[in-house]
Amino acid sequence: MEMLQVVAGIIERAGQILICRRTSGQSHPLQWEFPGGKVEPGETPEQALTRELQEELAISGATGEEITRYHFAYPGKHPIELIFFRVHRFSGEPENRIFQEMRWEAPARLTAFDFVEGDRAFILGLADGQNGVHFH
Repeated sequence: MEMLQVVAGIIERAGQILICRRTSGQSHPLQWEFPGGKVEPGETPEQALTRELQEELAISGATGEEITRYHFAYPGKHPIELIFFRVHRFSGEPENRIFQEMRWEAPARLTAFDFVEGDRAFILGLADGQNGVHFH
């Protein structure tokens, strides 16, 4: 069985990162996450990133470079591979299509939000300048 891959887009503007809050009806209700989702069979992670950001934020042609990836297992679930991309190009203006809310926040502030567990290691790395990610 292939490991499920999940992509996350880190979209930065003017030194702030776009974060999205899940609705009460979704799994991990009302927790925060980066936009993205599952890589479907036959897709590359890059293709999944483009498709998911189109579906969730109504932006087209999003492309990015991989920042980091790691394995994570939610309790009682098979491990997944989380792949984080720094999104450097897209067309259109991000709009909220599926989330409870979305907002732009400074990287240093992200630790104050209740993120889904899978994203927390990435955020801790971001907060202390690891992951080779330095947002200006």
